[in-house]
Amino acid sequence: MSLSDTPSNLPELSVSELSTALKRLVEGEFGLVRVRGEISGFMRAASGHCYLNLKDDRAVIDAVMWKGIAGTLRFKPEDGMEVVCTGKLTTYPARSKYQLVVETMAPAGIGALLAQLEERRRKLAAEGLFDPARKQLIPYLPDVIGIVTSPTGAVIRDILHRLADRFPRHVLLWPVLVQGEQAAGQIVAAIKGFNKIAPGGPVPRPDVLIVARGGGSIEDLWAFNEESVVRAAAASDIPLISAVGHETDTTLIDFASDLRAPTPTAAAEMAVPVRSELRAQVLDLERRLVGAQGRLLEERRARLISAARGLPRLSEILGLPRQRFDAVAERLPRALLANVRAGETRLARLAARLRAGLVRDHIQRGQRSLSEAMRRLQEGERRLLRDHSVTLDGLGQLLRALSHQGVLARGFALVRDSAGKPLHRASGTVPGMAVEIEFQDGRRGATITGEKPASGKAVQKPAGDTQGRLF
Repeated sequence: MSLSDTPSNLPELSVSELSTALKRLVEGEFGLVRVRGEISGFMRAASGHCYLNLKDDRAVIDAVMWKGIAGTLRFKPEDGMEVVCTGKLTTYPARSKYQLVVETMAPAGIGALLAQLEERRRKLAAEGLFDPARKQLIPYLPDVIGIVTSPTGAVIRDILHRLADRFPRHVLLWPVLVQGEQAAGQIVAAIKGFNKIAPGGPVPRPDVLIVARGGGSIEDLWAFNEESVVRAAAASDIPLISAVGHETDTTLIDFASDLRAPTPTAAAEMAVPVRSELRAQVLDLERRLVGAQGRLLEERRARLISAARGLPRLSEILGLPRQRFDAVAERLPRALLANVRAGETRLARLAARLRAGLVRDHIQRGQRSLSEAMRRLQEGERRLLRDHSVTLDGLGQLLRALSHQGVLARGFALVRDSAGKPLHRASGTVPGMAVEIEFQDGRRGATITGEKPASGKAVQKPAGDTQGRLF
């Protein structure tokens, strides 16, 4: 008889039924467990879920952490990190495996995080990111201050209040998360975003940045230990003040920043001076300047008076020059008179010599000039006579052309009344009117008859009429 033919009281189960029974058993027996182990094979899927293994020196268990839980973590899980996970144990029937569904995860101890923090610090320091030579000076009185922090926390209120008390400035807030998985990315984007603002644009470019957060545990502040945040702070062209946590808290961004403030309020105090103190300082400097100028003038006046005492009196200084002047003044008239006489003698000799030679030269030059003037005058007179003769001939010809004599020569006659005035129209005459007719070769008297001669017929002269008739 074979084993298959052996009767059995065991129920027959399908694979799915068995897997479901195991799942219920595991979940019922281990409803909520707390497991400590080292992370290995950590992977974040595109969906946001995280898959990892928890191991110790003798065993390994699979674990999964859903997207909603992963987003609440205050640190970034990495391979080799020892953590404590709380969750439910369940099975994965598709692969006949059991796994832990993680609901909370925390570092196994501060020592593990500090060890990781120290290792990262040494790595970044070796690259020179914390070199003091890289640090920039914070401007004494910035016009615009950029702040990277949470918009809802007490930090931003404390900073704004402190700035208003000390020296109000224009503030630009870039709101970010300050803890959690997404905090590091937002902080990096804020630092880079402020640095990309162009000077002179519609949005003013900050003169200094403040990256701030309130106090908390090392897990709460872990975003400011992320390598990306540290590198963004070190690469910032705008001077950066880190103000993360309280005075005893230290994060890696503190080493990369240009200035570390123990608290956010202290960061505001470091960013701007106190306006009232500046006013008092200016007034004090003004008083000191006025006092110094007064003391300087008094000192110079005293030195001048002291130097003046050592000088001789004016009468002593001018005594000898006055004597020399008097002596010279006495000799001066005689010397001037002798000089004038000597000059007159020289002038007389020169005048005699000059007159002898100059008279001859002057006469000769005068004769030459007179001869030349006479010649030019004669030439000008002849030229002027020629020009006038030509002009006169032209005017005579014009006069002859325009004179009434020329008109008479062409067969016309000029009729005048008894007063000698020319008559231009027949309407200006009356019968019996005595007129005078001028021909080219002479004048004749005539009487107006009033008769109008027939066209083309000559006017007959009456018998015994000794005076010609015009009409």
